[in-house]
Amino acid sequence: MIEPGDLVEHSEGLYRFAMHLTRDPELAADLVQDTLLRALERSDQYRGEAPLRVWLRRILHNLAIDRARRSAREVVVEEVEDHWRDDAYTVDPAGVAERTQIREELEDALVRLPFIYRAAVTLHDVEGWTVQQVADVQEISLPAAKQRLRRGRMSLVTLLAEGHERRHLLEGVPMRCWDARQHVSDFLDGILDEPTARMVVAHLAECPTCPPLYAALVDANQHLSSLRDPDAVIPPDVDRRVRLALTSRPGR
Repeated sequence: MIEPGDLVEHSEGLYRFAMHLTRDPELAADLVQDTLLRALERSDQYRGEAPLRVWLRRILHNLAIDRARRSAREVVVEEVEDHWRDDAYTVDPAGVAERTQIREELEDALVRLPFIYRAAVTLHDVEGWTVQQVADVQEISLPAAKQRLRRGRMSLVTLLAEGHERRHLLEGVPMRCWDARQHVSDFLDGILDEPTARMVVAHLAECPTCPPLYAALVDANQHLSSLRDPDAVIPPDVDRRVRLALTSRPGR
């Protein structure tokens, strides 16, 4: 029988695993909490055939699958594999190596892998699990786990290579795109602090992709404000129903 105290030492490792899978601190925390609660509820099912950490990660992995939503940014691994089948396909190893040394760039590429491949790469190459352990936690055959790991690694390299090419396009552009895009709403409302606003302006002046996004935000904002109707009044019958509902409440 598993006691709560048996699970405490595993919480940090579970959180790291969840962060690698989701890159979302709130979701990762939720997954850890749900995993530990699920483990307590099903403690009678743990027979000790596998280490407790493996059993807990299997629970978290399955919970994460339930919550996973396909992102438009995810790479299509079958297309990547087609590239790798082409003898002419290659990448710039120096560019890939440069990007792997930047943690946020490596994590950005990792999170763009579809969940099952991201999990395989994370468990094997980050957590140090064997392929058989990956297969066990994903409840697939050993050959299938090897395929997921291979495809995941290939896709990661391709994403890192593409990211390096994009970084060259953005060389000299102030701020990262995501940093600028997180500020554009406040910039649009005129409430951004002056130093950051200057950086956003400089970024928009140089970036090849962000100006159309900002222009679209401005256009959408202007058209949304046109929906405001200062002459709109509540219909008399609705007004009567609202007043009646309020005055007929107990205690009135």
